[in-house]
Amino acid sequence: MPTGVAIRDAREQLFEAAERILLRDGPSALTSRAVTTEAGCAKGVLHRHFADFDAFLAELVLDRIAQIESQSATLRETAGTGTVTGNLTTALTTLLSPVAVSIVALITFRDDLRTRLRETRPAPGIPLLTEASTMLASYLTAERELGRITPDADITTLAPTLIGAGHLLFADRKGTPPEAEAVQKIVTTVLAGAVRGPAER
Repeated sequence: MPTGVAIRDAREQLFEAAERILLRDGPSALTSRAVTTEAGCAKGVLHRHFADFDAFLAELVLDRIAQIESQSATLRETAGTGTVTGNLTTALTTLLSPVAVSIVALITFRDDLRTRLRETRPAPGIPLLTEASTMLASYLTAERELGRITPDADITTLAPTLIGAGHLLFADRKGTPPEAEAVQKIVTTVLAGAVRGPAER
């Protein structure tokens, strides 16, 4: 197997193991030994690919952020199709998946991780949620250009408000995921007065 493929596979294996631990046991249970045990590999494998455990965690978060950034273009392409509320309801549900919510908990749980992330991504706010807000802002801007959002809509406020309210709705890691209707209600409420024409599916 080519070396590049082997490295990528090992990283993904470790990331997936860390995500399973986060979902099952929460951020306090995430240690290098727990990750390698969950992944079914020797502890040295993690340190072969990452400088230390904090570097591993930072790469885990950055990998999830990269996924959000790739989703941003897809969401922006939906501008002008369906409804604004429907598109944002789907986007919030995807963005605030159980894994994403667990990673946000990890970021807030570990001060050293936040510090390391800010060295590479100095944007204000909580990493991952900040990028999610940027994704929604890009979409709302596209909809405003198409005339489906009012010209005076304060997108820089609407986008983080959607993320904040949505995160509160999804934040119970052990609870039942919210119904689509509950997510749509948040979107409709936040965007009240900003959407032109029918806002619901």
